[in-house]
Amino acid sequence: MICRTECEVERQLEILRRGAVEIVPEEDLRKKIEKSVLTSKPLKVKLGMDPSAPDVHIGHTVVLHKLRHFQELGHEIQMVIGDFTGRIGDPTGKSETRKQLTDEEVKRNAETYVEQYGKILDMSKTKLYYNSEWLKPLTFEEVVRLAGNMTVARMLERDDFEKRYKSGQAISVHEFFYPLMQGYDSVALESDIEVGGTDQKFNLLMGRHLQDAYGKEKQVALTLPLIEGLDGERKMSKSLGNYIGIDESPNEMFGKSMSIPDELMIKYYKLATDLPMEEIKALEKGLADGSVHPRDAKMNLGAKFVEMYHGKEEAKQAKEYFQTVFQKRSLPTDIPEVKWEGTSPVWIVELLVELKMMPSKGEARRMIQNGGVKINEEKVDDVQQQVDLEDGMVIQVGKRKFAKITL
Repeated sequence: MICRTECEVERQLEILRRGAVEIVPEEDLRKKIEKSVLTSKPLKVKLGMDPSAPDVHIGHTVVLHKLRHFQELGHEIQMVIGDFTGRIGDPTGKSETRKQLTDEEVKRNAETYVEQYGKILDMSKTKLYYNSEWLKPLTFEEVVRLAGNMTVARMLERDDFEKRYKSGQAISVHEFFYPLMQGYDSVALESDIEVGGTDQKFNLLMGRHLQDAYGKEKQVALTLPLIEGLDGERKMSKSLGNYIGIDESPNEMFGKSMSIPDELMIKYYKLATDLPMEEIKALEKGLADGSVHPRDAKMNLGAKFVEMYHGKEEAKQAKEYFQTVFQKRSLPTDIPEVKWEGTSPVWIVELLVELKMMPSKGEARRMIQNGGVKINEEKVDDVQQQVDLEDGMVIQVGKRKFAKITL
């Protein structure tokens, strides 16, 4: 019995260590898992979400894959939608006070998160909470008591607060309440473990600190790395344009995957896929000794992403599309046709916007100036060009956007 328990604890720890940067403290996690195995009672694993950016990308999925590990081990996932904290906005990494969200914005964003997270987690086995349930009823006396558990000096230890304070940038008092409220979520839910990116470490440890202050068993903080985006330097972010969205089309997802820097491929495999570690280690060895070409490894990664979020057949088709369009340098056979009912000739910039191939005239101009626009496979060099439209004319923007004109 003892051997069976110890073996199961070690098995779970090995799975949960995958990709983790820190487990604070790991010995507490071991004890919690051991107790869970002996009592057959699942651990409560929390993820807090500030619903301010609803488009989920590969960077967001790192914590979701870890939650899935917990879920597959039989533990309970506590997904906390920060509908109350979202009114403040997490100041992590921000150089200024964030705009507060309206109730309607928070609700809309939260619904999008839940829908997209369901692509990785079993949402039927995930407990969903809105932290307004316990934060909104707090009296002012209770809020004062909550604030009394943390000093200003300790708050200023947070990297972002410290930088803003030293540079003379404003810090609103209400921003100090964000980590306090996130920590109080753990008190209210009696969470055993909280997961988050390395940039969330202060907030995760706040939950541990407040649980102790309120006489609760302290949670374990498990931090995971942040994935650099397609530029290979900055954290993946939609605002920086260096992301792969999990809701993007198969062709777009596959095409973007081919832009992942070679040196980051293994990190993506480890953190953003469910591929067994034995296969990843073999791939890493093959890349190191030259028996595996980086292009092939990247194509397999792109196919894996498409398979995870769209399906096997879509992954196969996306790979074939990429090979046809980019490796064989021929036009795809499934170019979407667009009925043109406007005038001809038409200014090229206006044409791109009307076809919804570019979001604005300014961006259309820049794309042309950067050599990213072709008509019937010939590059457009003049931003003032007037285009005489013909039936069957193919417009191409960048590497992956095509439109065939029908008159």
